[in-house]
Amino acid sequence: MSRQKSPMFRLVSGLAVAGCLLTGTATVALAQGLPGLTIFSGVEQDNQLNYRLDFDGEVGRPDRYRLRIPARKMTLAVNEFTIAYPDSYTGEFNPEKIEVRVDGDEIALDEVTWDEENRVIEIYPQEVVPASTRVEIILSGVQNPRQVGTHYFNALVRSPGDVPMARYLGTWILSIGRND
Repeated sequence: MSRQKSPMFRLVSGLAVAGCLLTGTATVALAQGLPGLTIFSGVEQDNQLNYRLDFDGEVGRPDRYRLRIPARKMTLAVNEFTIAYPDSYTGEFNPEKIEVRVDGDEIALDEVTWDEENRVIEIYPQEVVPASTRVEIILSGVQNPRQVGTHYFNALVRSPGDVPMARYLGTWILSIGRND
């Protein structure tokens, strides 16, 4: 017995397939927005920090990095943020285009230094950033590296009265040129 499919059945089937395809596309498009699930990174899940690359992390192109630190990681007040990055990262930063937002509001910075030799960016707010606040460090005017790669950027902080050693808060695992 041959069964003919009704036009309504074909329409519903077509919409279901289209919906699945669009959902899959949306997932791929959001891949550069957050690190997602990273397996075998060597960084514990609790230490992986969220980030966003505003211009998709294209190789050799300008970009803006939004590096986020959740309030649960900000257990003490902070008077210095340090971003340490690996030798494999050959991009360039513009210290004049770095800003810090605390709970969504931009704060005044006293100084920002980019030490290319030691591969760190040091950010000194004018006022101490309170504990238990959400922080977003925005690196604008970044020139992405010319080669594809995954780079581990570490978040370190110092607190007022702290010993001179910076405390580790977590790691942003940035992928450049891997948005296929």
